[in-house]
Amino acid sequence: MTHPPTVRTAPEEARAQPSVPVTAPGPGRRAPWSAATDRMRAAATTEPGRLRVIGAVLALLVVAFGGVTVLEVQDRAGSANDVVEHSQPLSSHAADIFQSLAAADAAVTEGFLAGRQEPAGTRKDYDEAIGNTYKWLQAAASDTSASRESKKQITKLYEGLPRYVQLVERARDNNRQGFPLGGAYLRYANDQMTGKLLPAAELLYGAETERLGRDRDEARSWPFLSTGLGLVALGALYWAQRRDCRRTNRVFNRGLLVATAASTVVLLWLVAGHTVARSELRDADVHGQQSLDVLNTARISSLKARADENLALVARGSVLTPQGKDKYETDFTTGMAELDEQLRKAEKLAEDTEGRTPVGKALAATEEWNRIHEAARESENAGDYAGARQKIDQSKASSYKQVGDTLETARKYEEGQFREAAKNGRGALSLLPFGAALLALLGAGAAIAGVNRRVSEYR
Repeated sequence: MTHPPTVRTAPEEARAQPSVPVTAPGPGRRAPWSAATDRMRAAATTEPGRLRVIGAVLALLVVAFGGVTVLEVQDRAGSANDVVEHSQPLSSHAADIFQSLAAADAAVTEGFLAGRQEPAGTRKDYDEAIGNTYKWLQAAASDTSASRESKKQITKLYEGLPRYVQLVERARDNNRQGFPLGGAYLRYANDQMTGKLLPAAELLYGAETERLGRDRDEARSWPFLSTGLGLVALGALYWAQRRDCRRTNRVFNRGLLVATAASTVVLLWLVAGHTVARSELRDADVHGQQSLDVLNTARISSLKARADENLALVARGSVLTPQGKDKYETDFTTGMAELDEQLRKAEKLAEDTEGRTPVGKALAATEEWNRIHEAARESENAGDYAGARQKIDQSKASSYKQVGDTLETARKYEEGQFREAAKNGRGALSLLPFGAALLALLGAGAAIAGVNRRVSEYR
């Protein structure tokens, strides 16, 4: 008996569905993007198509030139604005903090020379110096753009200044009662000032001056990318007009001429604006900031020298250097030598008579101060303490005061010179971003219009 072979059949549903033939892509089928590329290539083989490509490239170059110019100029204008509005004021505040601290130390030592009863004027000078220190510290701390190093030093000053004030008050209390411990507390206060507060103020001033230099250098850096793109755009526009002239025998294409003129104006404005800004910011540095730096250092040297001179008379040789010399007298001599050197440097940096005159007066007052100090030392060595103190008081009323007054005059003048030059540098860049953007859009539109005029002739 035979059986039919076993045949597997598909379910009814599967048999009911029509089969869909699967065809492999033939050799003639192309991807969509390939077809688009072919159409663009075909269009580019015709003159109207080539003109459209040229117009698009020219517009893109002009817009890119304008856009990069806006970005680079805005960056440099921002740095120039930081110089005027942030860096220089913070550097000035740091210098004021430094000077106020040194002035407070000099004032408190003046009071000890007067004996148990501190003169009201000396106490007022000390209180004003401490008040100014807190005022400038608050101004520096409130600026959110301060660097991490600056904030660190500001914190140190905020923590250390109350300790110094406390030591000064203890010194005064003991001095009023005639206790020798008052002189010891005064020396402790001076150690706090010279060992912690003044170094922190100096680091703060250095950090802010360094930041000022960075902002100035960034504002002065040349915009190479935008300058290069401008030259490329002008070269492309020249080539396009030369090509148009050769093919049509027409000398001018108004649209391309407008685009060339707009790009030329942007490039010349860019070069001229940056040249002026660089020159003004350089003047602000050479004839302003460098002089200010030396004058600030000179003023601090004079204040520290005055405090050392007073302490030398208060201590009467009880504090010695490792070499066995009077510490405060040695520090005074060193400070006066530094003051003389800084004043001579400031005199060379001053660019005009108005800047040199007060520095020359400060030099003359420094020489007189040294003569009075030598006379006071001779009186002290002869045992005439009252005569030595009288001569020190004389120097305060004449030479020392004149040094401070003339240095302040010179500092205000140089600060004015700096701010004027820095503002001029900022002003040279202020309108350039807006003008570059407007002219770039005008140039791109004109380039497209000029090319389209030629394309329309083929219709």
